[in-house]
Amino acid sequence: MSTNTPLDRKVRVRSFTMIGAALILAVGMGYGLSLVGSGFASRAGNAITVTGQAKTSAVADNVVWTLNVSESSSKVSAAVTKVESSVTALQGYLTTGGVPANGIEVGGVNTYSTPEYSNGNPTGRILSYTANQNVTVRSKDVQLIKTLSNGIGRLLQTGVNVNNYGPQYYVSNLSALRPQLLADAMKDAKLRAVSITKSVGSKLGAVLSVTSGPVQVTTPDSVDTSAGGMYDTSSIPKTVTVTVSVAFKVS
Repeated sequence: MSTNTPLDRKVRVRSFTMIGAALILAVGMGYGLSLVGSGFASRAGNAITVTGQAKTSAVADNVVWTLNVSESSSKVSAAVTKVESSVTALQGYLTTGGVPANGIEVGGVNTYSTPEYSNGNPTGRILSYTANQNVTVRSKDVQLIKTLSNGIGRLLQTGVNVNNYGPQYYVSNLSALRPQLLADAMKDAKLRAVSITKSVGSKLGAVLSVTSGPVQVTTPDSVDTSAGGMYDTSSIPKTVTVTVSVAFKVS
């Protein structure tokens, strides 16, 4: 038969006290966390974020056209002579077509050799030498350059070896277009936000934050976009698009 000593009773009372304190602390923490959670939910429910978009048509007014003239021969000196002659022919084609001489930039001559291989191993002999030069045309007459690029075949038929990389068309007044596009995108965002809040019986409040997206310059029929922005240079007519992400207060 066992008996409880005063020491045992003290230990038991202390244990019950500790358990009770732990329960009270757990309940308090749970209630506090529920309040914090409801506070975050309330804040999230008091705002709405929408995306607004605005676009406009633009026409390229600046063009850069890069061409490369390349000629080969068994001797490096002959290859250089041939490429210089071909560059002169290209310059003649451009100036006759209406490009002023100061709009044509001719780069330096580059050369490289083509070695001979036998069973995958170099023989030490050189098969040929190639010389090439870049010719860059800069103009604001985009239609003229487009016409000359499309007609470059006439020059190729004479035996001149020209690599046509195609004109690149640019819009020079993008910085002037962007402010109005941003304003129109903000209006679009507000109209969308009003429509959404009305449908759920809420009222749209003040703007909390605004983030503008990159400018997208695309062909008129393109739906492509990029997170970093796009700039199509292949066409003269273009579409310029701007987006904004706007957070509004809702009540």
